[in-house]
Amino acid sequence: MSVTAVTPHDLDALLPLFAGYLEFYQVPRPIAEIRRFLQARLTKGDAQLFIARDPQGAAQGFVQLYPLQASLALQSSWLLSDLYVAPSARRQGVAELLMNTAREHAQASGACGLQLETAKTNLAGQALYERLGYVRDEVYYSYWLALPGN
Repeated sequence: MSVTAVTPHDLDALLPLFAGYLEFYQVPRPIAEIRRFLQARLTKGDAQLFIARDPQGAAQGFVQLYPLQASLALQSSWLLSDLYVAPSARRQGVAELLMNTAREHAQASGACGLQLETAKTNLAGQALYERLGYVRDEVYYSYWLALPGN
């Protein structure tokens, strides 16, 4: 298994994985919309994506990071926004490899940490995150404000 930074050449391999990710969270979108979103991330360079491939080159999973500023620490950090592994590749260490790649990227960039959120029902993900040293926040709540027209 190998993990590399996503380039525009990886877009076609990434699309079905991202579609699977959205379906997992029950917000499916048309492939054309997903393509536009991912192309914008790659063009603008406002996210860092990594893709995992098996020895034959088939895409198995991805992780997407967004840069943040940790105001309380007065340092940069990263939001681990999206992690997905194809159902056929689960329980083979792909998610852990992607998580470790995200960690290495954050450390190499001088970040003070990685932040992530997951569904309360994603017990497998929670177990992985905690095994890798992530600590569930017991101090802060997460809130969301949906804006009209979006």
